Amino acid sequence: MDRIESISARKILDSRGNPTVEVEVRGGKGVGRAAAPGGASRGKHEVIAFPPGGVEVSIRLLEETVRPALVGEELDFKRVDTVLRELDGTSNFAKIGGNLAVAISMATAKASASSRGLPLFRCLGEGVVCIPFPLGNVLGGGAHAGRNAPDIQEFLIIPVGAKKFIDAAFANARVHRRVREYLEFEDERFSGGKGDEGAWAPNLDNSKALEVVVRACEEISGEVGFQIRPGLDVAASELYDERRGKYVYSREGVTRDGGEQVDYVVDLIRTYKLFYVEDPLHQEDFKGFSELTSKVGDRCLVCGDDLFVTNVDRIRRGVEEGAANAVIVKPNQVGTLSGTSAAIGLAKRNGWLPVMSHRSGETTDETISHLAVGWGCPIIKTGVVGGERIAKLNELIRIEEELGEKAGMAKLQNI
Repeated sequence: MDRIESISARKILDSRGNPTVEVEVRGGKGVGRAAAPGGASRGKHEVIAFPPGGVEVSIRLLEETVRPALVGEELDFKRVDTVLRELDGTSNFAKIGGNLAVAISMATAKASASSRGLPLFRCLGEGVVCIPFPLGNVLGGGAHAGRNAPDIQEFLIIPVGAKKFIDAAFANARVHRRVREYLEFEDERFSGGKGDEGAWAPNLDNSKALEVVVRACEEISGEVGFQIRPGLDVAASELYDERRGKYVYSREGVTRDGGEQVDYVVDLIRTYKLFYVEDPLHQEDFKGFSELTSKVGDRCLVCGDDLFVTNVDRIRRGVEEGAANAVIVKPNQVGTLSGTSAAIGLAKRNGWLPVMSHRSGETTDETISHLAVGWGCPIIKTGVVGGERIAKLNELIRIEEELGEKAGMAKLQNI
């Protein structure tokens, strides 16, 4: 087994211009580089991104504590993850920071694959690989957009009928362009503004925004010859006023209690034939998630992000309570690839669909593309446009090309 010869870290920019950390690991004949992203709407049960003092403190701790402990260790992310947890000594990486930990974990996995002369996705142990469907944000509101944008955070699309990833990615881009054309008609003051993930940020309410996205999906579906379906990331924790026990839709001037929120989302699913709904209720409402999942059955993927935060204990509780049928997977929420793999495995063993996901504050790191393929995630949520988003999409196009005739799209539930 090759061993780690060197580890270094640097402060870099994420897509919002905020600082994050990039790590390089060298060992054997391999070099691995990975960068950690950052989220705007973070679940409160995620690991701590950086300790007090930020990126600089994480890098100093790498130099003083982490590097001496890891140099000479096996070039294996599972072993490295164990050492990182022992060094940190907290349950949420409060000492060294989850972003440093996940960047080291990913860079180690990539260095190991590089040393073997293989792409990362071939070294993750699943054997049979499938290409995920791209889930992308074409219109945005909430914490990802400016004032007067819709209350709902993300209006999503997924080309469920595509037979090849390259066709799916370009179909999403066509929908994104078509949405702009409609927005220029619907909002005479629309100037082409975008949110954090490259989605258009118009001055529209939720209903009108949904109508625009649904219309664009239907038209582009007819043009490309396969179905593209709409979805939402409600990001309900951002709407929830804990003191009042209400969801506050400021743009619409409406408040809803938990039961009304469930009914509202059920109505959206039925009216607009949504394929996917993420975080429809706040991050502690397992009961509300269960009620919603029971009501919609197999008509829609009900996906938890802030509810589960890639944490096996919270996913296990969700399975026991029937709180969803899909789960977002974000490596930096849990801080290691070992934790990420465990979350995916638990979801799949219980018939849930794992959705590999970017963050709103991204880098050009493409690791999650390999994780989605290698660990069999049928969907990858990674935006539609923007350099940090297309880095993942273009890597999946390359993976599909490398697989050749063995490449096939993943299987989705019949929704």
